[in-house]
Amino acid sequence: MNVITAYKDAPTRTVDANGVTYAYRELGPKGGIPVVFFVHLAATLDNWDPRIVDPIAQTRHVIAFDQRGVGASTGKVPDSVEAMADDAYDFVTALGFDTIDVFSFSLGGMVAQALVEKHPDLVRKLVLTGTGPAGGKDMDKVAGVTYYDILRATLTRSDPKEFLFFNRNPTGKAAGRAFVQRLEERTADRDAKISTRAFQTQLKAIKKWGRSAPADLSKVTQPTLIANGDNDRMVPSVLSEDLHRRIKGSELVIYPDSGHGGIFQFHDKFAPVALEFLKL
Repeated sequence: MNVITAYKDAPTRTVDANGVTYAYRELGPKGGIPVVFFVHLAATLDNWDPRIVDPIAQTRHVIAFDQRGVGASTGKVPDSVEAMADDAYDFVTALGFDTIDVFSFSLGGMVAQALVEKHPDLVRKLVLTGTGPAGGKDMDKVAGVTYYDILRATLTRSDPKEFLFFNRNPTGKAAGRAFVQRLEERTADRDAKISTRAFQTQLKAIKKWGRSAPADLSKVTQPTLIANGDNDRMVPSVLSEDLHRRIKGSELVIYPDSGHGGIFQFHDKFAPVALEFLKL
């Protein structure tokens, strides 16, 4: 049987857990510990950059999934990051895994942190990109920045991610356009877009996370890789440094002249770093 190593070719499957049908895609060689991808705010299965996923799927079993109430997954979006972590646990255990590696971005990184706190034995290695800790400085302002950039994108008929993820200089604009084009590489079996209500509920959950008491990150004992751009307007870059300071032994990579989507702008540099870190 041929192993699928291109994300655009991975079929969408479903699994039932706790009354919810979760949509997911898997690729790469089966066996061993899978790398489960935790996606960002407003994102569905179609929002993962193939230039990040595909290199990892060359040697690892990769699984991406739609959170409850998002894309092709059923149910209602929870209004807290902790409840999203409970859903992620239900999904992973429904697939029969008791150990996973986590690759997370933005809101996905918040969910990953909550999952590690609740189920420390489940996660072997943790990749946190474009994200921040509970109670992080200015985290509760994500909603304001998001709505502002959606408006700017609408006025210029652009994809909001070009504004939210990338700097508005020539380098950033080119990187943003290239990223959005890569997300279109999959042509068949595309996911349903997130509903406005689901998106607003996710924003509420992020605000709650930002205003909650700071987590005790000294409890995170998993090897952790943290990455971001140096000018993240959505989840301020200083929060990546904060995570690095508070998670003992963690590695930090900050890319120059890039924003929230720094790992996508520098995918050619970051994918090998992530792959090396995630080695079995």
